[in-house]
Amino acid sequence: MKDETDLGPLKGRLLVATPTVGDPNFAGTVVLMLEHSDEGAMGVVLNRPSDIEVSDHLPGWTEVVVPPSVVFLGGPVSPNAALCLARVDADLDRAAMGDGFDPLVGQVGTVDLSLDPGHAAPGVAQVRLFAGYSGWASGQLEAEIAEGGWFVVDADPCDALSPVPDDLWRDVLRRQDGTLSLFADYPPDPSMN
Repeated sequence: MKDETDLGPLKGRLLVATPTVGDPNFAGTVVLMLEHSDEGAMGVVLNRPSDIEVSDHLPGWTEVVVPPSVVFLGGPVSPNAALCLARVDADLDRAAMGDGFDPLVGQVGTVDLSLDPGHAAPGVAQVRLFAGYSGWASGQLEAEIAEGGWFVVDADPCDALSPVPDDLWRDVLRRQDGTLSLFADYPPDPSMN
C-alpha cells in the first residue's frame, strides 16, 4: 500500500471502503478508479450488481458480457449514464480500436459504448456494464482518504470482471500485505460479535 500522503495518480487503482464508511452508497464497496487529476476523480463500484439484465438495454453487447449478465450500479452520479469495462484480447492491436479503448490495468480498460458492438467485439473478450459512476470534486477524494474512509490498493485485472462480485471486498483485502489483510474478516455488524 502506498503512503497515503503521496497518493500519486489513482487511475487504474482500487479504493476499498474502510469499515467506518457510513455513506450507504459506498459502504462495503470496491471502486476502480477511471480518472484522477487536480480537477477531481471518477470511478465505478465493482461490487454492486443490479437486477437489470444487460440484454434489456444493450443487447448488442450480450455476447461478451461476463456473468452475472446484469448492469452494475457504478455509483450515485448520473445513474442513467452507461459505462463499460472490458478485457481485450492479448493480441489485440489497440490502435485498431482507435480512441474507443482506454487501458486501466492489464488488459482491462473502458470501452466506448457508442462503438458498434460488431466492430469492437472482435477484440473484446469480456465486458461489464455500469449505470452511473462515482465522482469526487477537486480535493474531495484526497480528504476522504486522509480521514480514513478508503484504503488505496493496487488493482488486479481480474477485479473489474469478478464472477463473484459479492465477495470482492473481502477478496481484495485478503490479498493485501500486513495488517490490512485482517480487515477481510471484519464483521458486517461489529456489535453482534
